[in-house]
Amino acid sequence: SSGINAEWSLRPGALGENSLAIREDRAVAIQSLSGTGSLFLGFQFIAQFYNGPKDILVSNPSWGNHKLMIDRIPGLNFKQYTYYDAKTLQVDIDGMLADLEKAADGSVILLHACAHNPTGIDPTQDQWVKIFEIVKRKSFLPFFDMAYQGYVTGSFDDDAWAVRYFVENGLEVFVSQSFSKNMGLYCERVGNLTFVSGSAEVAHKCLSQLKIIVRSVYSNPPAHGARVASMVMTNRELRPEWETNVRDMHGRIRRARSALHTALKTCNVPGSWEHILSQNGMFSYTGLTSRQCELLIEQHHIYLLKTGRISMCGLTEANAKYVANAIKDVIEATKGE
Repeated sequence: SSGINAEWSLRPGALGENSLAIREDRAVAIQSLSGTGSLFLGFQFIAQFYNGPKDILVSNPSWGNHKLMIDRIPGLNFKQYTYYDAKTLQVDIDGMLADLEKAADGSVILLHACAHNPTGIDPTQDQWVKIFEIVKRKSFLPFFDMAYQGYVTGSFDDDAWAVRYFVENGLEVFVSQSFSKNMGLYCERVGNLTFVSGSAEVAHKCLSQLKIIVRSVYSNPPAHGARVASMVMTNRELRPEWETNVRDMHGRIRRARSALHTALKTCNVPGSWEHILSQNGMFSYTGLTSRQCELLIEQHHIYLLKTGRISMCGLTEANAKYVANAIKDVIEATKGE
């Protein structure tokens, strides 16, 4: 700890101001080196102390760093479950549930709490309930990765709906939080790992082991960014101002999506582009092929991953038409390939 217990003040961001788990002292937290650091701590803890299968079930696709970390921690097994339907550009909920049914009871399931990276496609609340039911029945340990809280709906609370539903309905969970994006603290590496247990005694025993892992890796986290995050989250004047800032950022991304969608339609770009509007957060899975992405980079200097993932934050109303025309050009250039 940085000595200020910043991690404790950040728990309500994940679990809610009136969380029963916090009131009953069943939710412990430890400051981490942003979201990546909190995931690393959780994975290390699971590798050393979790009694269930060491299978980590991860969505296909997922953030590349998930596999990178899991593969490098002895004892953990990286497994994938169906998530994205490339034809419909939506969550393949039937495929996902079928894969989870086949997974070993007691496995660890990594879930993107909101603004799924890289697809930008999130389950609906009804789909989250179905996911919860199978997670509970098969005694999975849910591990939520929540790096973009506030960027889906503009509401910090609404974006944590899935996490809070799982906790309020009695499941033990890990929650990884990052404040890099929603507080603009990327270089300060401010993160938080919350663990919710069924009892305060177990929760605090787990916390003591997490502290030992921290001690062996980097000893202490930096204090400055954590103090900023803690002050913003707990100050009655700063908290509402920050929430307004998050809504403004959410609104700007939505406007960028709308501008690109309008430009694609206006330029008569082949295909349906409704997914640009329905996807959430900072990224969009465009549906473009690897070759089309290469051409965008090489010929138009539009930079994106070859999976088709593009950052919506780089789009503005001023450059949307240029991007749309470039997409049209590469689609026509690869026709028949």
